[in-house]
Amino acid sequence: MAWPYFLDCDRFFAGEEEGCFDPLAKLRGEVYVEEDLPSDLPATFIRFKHHSYSQMVSMLKKTAAKCSHIATTYSIGRSFEGKDLFVIEFSTKPGHHELLKPEFKYIGNMHGNEVVGRELLIYLAQYLCSEYLLGNPRIQTLINNTRIHLLPSLNPDGYELAAEEGAGYNGWIIGRQTAQNLDLNRNFPDLTSEAYRRAGINGARLDHIPIPQSYWWGKVAPETKAVMKWLRSIPFVLSASLHGGELVVTYPYDYSRHPTEEKMFSPTPDEKTFQMLAKAYANAHPVISDRSELRCGGNFVKRGGIINGAEWYSFTGGMADFNYLHTNCFEVTVEVGCEKFPLEEELFTIWHENRDALLNYMEMVHRGIKGIVSDKFGNPIKNARISVRGIRHDVTTAADGDYWRLLPPGTYIVSAQAAGYSRVMKRVTLPAKMKRAGRVDFVLRPAESWPSKLLRRSMEDAYDPYDPLELFDPHAQHGQPEARGGSPPGREKPWWWSYFSSLDLHKPLWLLKQR
Repeated sequence: MAWPYFLDCDRFFAGEEEGCFDPLAKLRGEVYVEEDLPSDLPATFIRFKHHSYSQMVSMLKKTAAKCSHIATTYSIGRSFEGKDLFVIEFSTKPGHHELLKPEFKYIGNMHGNEVVGRELLIYLAQYLCSEYLLGNPRIQTLINNTRIHLLPSLNPDGYELAAEEGAGYNGWIIGRQTAQNLDLNRNFPDLTSEAYRRAGINGARLDHIPIPQSYWWGKVAPETKAVMKWLRSIPFVLSASLHGGELVVTYPYDYSRHPTEEKMFSPTPDEKTFQMLAKAYANAHPVISDRSELRCGGNFVKRGGIINGAEWYSFTGGMADFNYLHTNCFEVTVEVGCEKFPLEEELFTIWHENRDALLNYMEMVHRGIKGIVSDKFGNPIKNARISVRGIRHDVTTAADGDYWRLLPPGTYIVSAQAAGYSRVMKRVTLPAKMKRAGRVDFVLRPAESWPSKLLRRSMEDAYDPYDPLELFDPHAQHGQPEARGGSPPGREKPWWWSYFSSLDLHKPLWLLKQR
């Protein structure tokens, strides 16, 4: 027979496919002979196994080639040992942001010895491709309306160390960190402390907090830098990081408002939204949602399988907090299994436990509102702020003026504003059963005092501050000028530099330090 598509064992067990091997055969004491598979199987046939780095890259590329009209691969950077951090993307226009189409990402294997997320995303890539080709309406709707990015392994160096121990034998330490001995989920800028400081200041926003210059004085992993640049290049709306060792979904803040208290509930302004997102994964997972306490994760049964991260345990420099406080992206952390490095025979069951949850969570990117902010001539307005009354956290518009604001059902007063324009407010009601983002566009008109505001805006545009994220070299020796945020050799000074630097005692040091 011909094999035009990927084979999915779900269809085999339902009697819809022939020749699909049963990965649970070993557990039943049956003979498992992979060589007996038909010789004309496609290279992207789903095998529930552990993938080495080269096997993972090969699988992602073959999957993208099989579905080249809706998929592509790219690298966001390299690990400390030089391995590309490969992403596979699914979209109707791969490689491009499309107007009003939300951007979603999954990240796996942040801790090198937590490998289940890595394998789940490899399987998910094959599943999305095969089911799209087979005409699965749920998958076609998802890909046709969403740009999906899957990064199976953020820590390939650590994975190699963990894999040397072997599946089923790996402990809780070996391979967790990077080749630099850094824990990636403690390596991001601590913006949460700044958010707590700002919370007591009237009118201060708890969003888009800049990276402090002091952050670059320490060790910044190239993997961490790659994620931060990735976040800057794509207007992500929703994300999840897949970990292992428990069965629970956690959400920001991960760092406690009072660090000396290990387990303290520390909610963001979007507590209700984060609860909605976390429940979307937990409720679709048959084990996380199970009421039995006789399993790992039993401590979270009464909480519905979700918990505020700081209430579980507090740590600083986490990726989820950084996503929320520096960008528009909402991210949760999913502990997808009791074992960090399970035996291959367990992977098929783990995939089935997580598959629908993975899909259900992706579909949550379409909750809330979306729209375009433009001027009266229809020109898009970039970096306009979308505010929701009662929630001290704004999102901003992308380059094409489009935005997405995740919100649970309810009635809200939403406003849009930008430099040089008057604020526009609208009342929005989101019904409980609404599963598509409501369209709310804004047309902004110049403010009455627009000449002075426009002048101020042009001055801001002329000021091109040194950006450590773009120029910082994580492989450079600690203490070099670039790593400390100083001006790199040969960088041209702005036109106002000589004037301000000549003011002697009256020069604005806070401004000159930015160069």
